[in-house]
Amino acid sequence: MSASWADAPSGCTVDVRLVKHGRTKITYPARLLADDGERVTVRAPWAGEGARDFGFVRFEPGDVFTEHFWRGRWYAVKEVRDAAGTLKGWYCDVTRPAGLADGVLVVEDLDLDLWVSADGREVLRLDEDEFAASGLAESDPAAAAAASAALDGLEELARTGRLTELTAR
Repeated sequence: MSASWADAPSGCTVDVRLVKHGRTKITYPARLLADDGERVTVRAPWAGEGARDFGFVRFEPGDVFTEHFWRGRWYAVKEVRDAAGTLKGWYCDVTRPAGLADGVLVVEDLDLDLWVSADGREVLRLDEDEFAASGLAESDPAAAAAASAALDGLEELARTGRLTELTAR
């Protein structure tokens, strides 16, 4: 069970550790904005090296991510803004529920993603081929089912203009 930082002052720094297929993919520092015991919200600059163009969005140095992770939900929602503060959109990762302990927020990425443009018109399901190839459906059918349901739920919220309900305070 993860410790809650609900009483910690905002502005504390945590390390976000993204794990994929049992290995740490990236670890980056983030400023803790809130922790209510269920949802942890952090803010961090783009942690990748240089720019990354996905075709539908380009992440680059100066971009700021406000990231929402849940201890009881199978996803994370990341609001992406450019250096000037203009909203680019939301990148949603399907993950196992997050855990926070000893200043480290651990998130296991399950390959499925959803992109929602700033105007909400573009909703893209991503990496379903990677998810299928991961073997999770065979090795952990319950987790695979939860991941698929999470992606479906996120897509439904996005298509009905309700994705921001997840991140509202």
